[in-house]
Amino acid sequence: MPYVTMGGMARKTTKSGAGGAGGVPAARRAEVRLPPLSPYGGGLDPDGDYDGLEFKDLDLSGQEGPGSRFIDCALRDCGLDETALGRARFIDSVLSGVRGVGTDLAGASLRDVEVVDARLGGTQLHGAVLERVLIRGGKIDYLNFRKARLKDVVFEGVVLSEPDFGGAELVRVEFRDCVLRRADLSGARMKDVDLRTVAELDIARGLDRLAGAVISSAQLLHLAPAFAAQIGVRVED
Repeated sequence: MPYVTMGGMARKTTKSGAGGAGGVPAARRAEVRLPPLSPYGGGLDPDGDYDGLEFKDLDLSGQEGPGSRFIDCALRDCGLDETALGRARFIDSVLSGVRGVGTDLAGASLRDVEVVDARLGGTQLHGAVLERVLIRGGKIDYLNFRKARLKDVVFEGVVLSEPDFGGAELVRVEFRDCVLRRADLSGARMKDVDLRTVAELDIARGLDRLAGAVISSAQLLHLAPAFAAQIGVRVED
C-alpha cells in the first residue's frame, strides 16, 4: 500500500531485512519467556520485590505498591482499580486480562513486557518509560502517556479511546490494526512511528506533531481536511 512519511523522506528497506514493511524501521518486539512461576496469594507492599511469581485472579484494587519491582512475573485476570504502582518496575513480565479504573503507574518502567487483553480506564502512565513492550488486544480508555518515553513499543489490535500522548517521545512505535480514537498528540515527538494499519485514526489535538510518523495514502485523504484547517486553508466546492 502506498504510504506517506511525515517530516522526512521514505527510506528503502535494507537487504538485511532490518527495516520494517515499506522501509519503516521495525520495533524490536518484546519476547517474554517466563520460567516456572510460584503462585502468589498475598497483597502488594510499597517497594515490594516480586520475582518469579504468578498473581492470578487477585483483587488488588486500592492496594499500595509504589516503587515495587516485578521480575519474571505474570499478573493474570487481576483487578487493579485505583491500585498505586507509581515508579514500579516491570521486567520480563506479562499482564494478561488485567482490568481496572484509575490504576496509577506514573513514572513506572516497563521493559520486555507483554500486556494482553487489558480492560483499563484512566490509567496513569505519565512520565513512564516503556521499552520493548507489546500491548495486544483489549480496550484502554483515557490512557495518560503525557511526557512518557516509548521505544520499540507495539500496539496491536487494541482500542485506544482518547489516549493522551502530550509531550511524549515515541521512537519505533507501531500501531497495528488498532483503533486510535480522539488522540491528543500535543507536543509529542515522533521518530519512525508506523500508523499505516490503524483501522480508525482520529487525532483530536496535535495534528502537526505527526512529523516523524508514517501514514497510508488513504489515511492522508481522511486527514486532509484537518491538515488544511491546520494551515488555514479553506476548502470549498
